[in-house]
Amino acid sequence: MELNQIMFFLLAGLILIFSLLTITSRMILRAAIYLLIVLVATSGLYFMLNFEFIAAIQLTLYAGGIVVLIIFSILLTSHISHKFEQPAVANAFAGILTGILGCGVALWSIMKFPFTPTTQPPLEVNMKQIGMHLLNTGNYGYALPFEVISVLLLAAMIAAIVIAKKGN
Repeated sequence: MELNQIMFFLLAGLILIFSLLTITSRMILRAAIYLLIVLVATSGLYFMLNFEFIAAIQLTLYAGGIVVLIIFSILLTSHISHKFEQPAVANAFAGILTGILGCGVALWSIMKFPFTPTTQPPLEVNMKQIGMHLLNTGNYGYALPFEVISVLLLAAMIAAIVIAKKGN
């Protein structure tokens, strides 16, 4: 077994184990830490696939977002020791059934798709063009969607803090 395969199985195992721990943990801080580990391991998979840009975005946006969630939503609202209630049996059963159905649909569609290798050479990565797309607000620009999402996330964070403070 090669080192790439060992790293893939290690990262995939981390993602599976900590994903299950994220959804089954009743402590909010632990669930957030487990989700952070899942997102960092996912970026490791992107690095293995030589998608460095997507891996960097994964680390900065998603893993960084979880760190902000931990700091602002959990630590500053004094809910660090908050424990979630046990879900009702019907809700747990519906969640498990939905998860199994989703996995089935995903596996069916993956097995049905005819994956064929391409004969085209890989595209050249032009960092200047990527940077211009990220800073552009016009056609094929990403600056406006990033700003809209950041305002939405800020509003959601403020609303979460206000709701959390009302309970105290």
